[in-house]
Parts: sequence; structure tokens; C-alpha cells
Amino acid sequence: MEIENLVVGRLRTNCYIIKKDGKCIIIDPGDEAKNIKEACKGYEVEEILVTHHHWDHILALEELEELYHVKHNSFSRKTFKYEIIKTLGHASDSLTFYFKDEKVMFTGDFLFYHTIGRCDLETSSVEEMMNSLEKISKYPDDITIYPGHGIFSTLGTEKPLFTTYF
Repeated sequence: MEIENLVVGRLRTNCYIIKKDGKCIIIDPGDEAKNIKEACKGYEVEEILVTHHHWDHILALEELEELYHVKHNSFSRKTFKYEIIKTLGHASDSLTFYFKDEKVMFTGDFLFYHTIGRCDLETSSVEEMMNSLEKISKYPDDITIYPGHGIFSTLGTEKPLFTTYF
């Protein structure tokens, strides 16, 4: 499985294109649909996954859904196998996508390199964030996390920081 990272839009959102066997998944189409389409060229787009519906993660969503005739978060899992983990806290619809065989997680704005998502927004919750951190801490340390903004990390690097956030 190949992971391509496109940094898109004003807030420099990470949009990921996951490729395998001539198929691909788009994760968080935040903006710049033209660049996303170019990255998917030569691949059949099977799915579009959205970690949460804040504007900076979905500006290109409608255009790509229409172009590829794919409804986001339909979770068809044809070529790609992943677990869907509710990681509430930053947003009331936050999801993390865990590709166990590849040891990677796409965490959106739930978990970043050395920090977590804001919990002071309209549908945020500190209590839900604490629950999500507890839930995610049970996963193996060697998982690479791909956040919604910024650089990658590993779960083992981030776990020791969980208790310092609140």
C-alpha cells in the first residue's frame, strides 16, 4: 500500500491518497480538487473517507463525489481493509481509520504530532477527548499516525503525552 500526502488549502490540511492494486482511497479532501484528481490519475477511486466534517477537511468533497460517483464514508472496504474507530473530542463526528495490516492510522484532527485536537469548538468535548485517548492508547505503539495537519508520528511516541493534556 502506498500513501501519498497532499497538503491542501489555507489551513494546510493533509489529504491522503492511499493506493494499491490500481485502486485508491481519498482521505480528507480538504481543498484543491484539481491536485487531488491528478494524484488519483490512473487509479480507480473506490472510497472517499472523511475523518470529520470541519470545512478544512471537506472543501473538495462534493466535487470529487460527483466526479467519481462515490459517496463519502460509505465504508465499502473492497480492496482496502480498515477499522473505523470513533475518536470523539475535537468534533462530535471524529473518526480514525486504522489499517491494521499496514500499521497505520489516519487520525484527522483528533491526534497530531505532540498534541491533540482543539476541544473548545462548537461540537468539541474534553470528556470525549479523554475517552478517545484512553481508547486509542490500547493500540500498539508501532502504529504510524497520519494526522489532519502537520507531520507524522507513532502512537508510541504520543502515548506518554496523553496525561499531560488535561
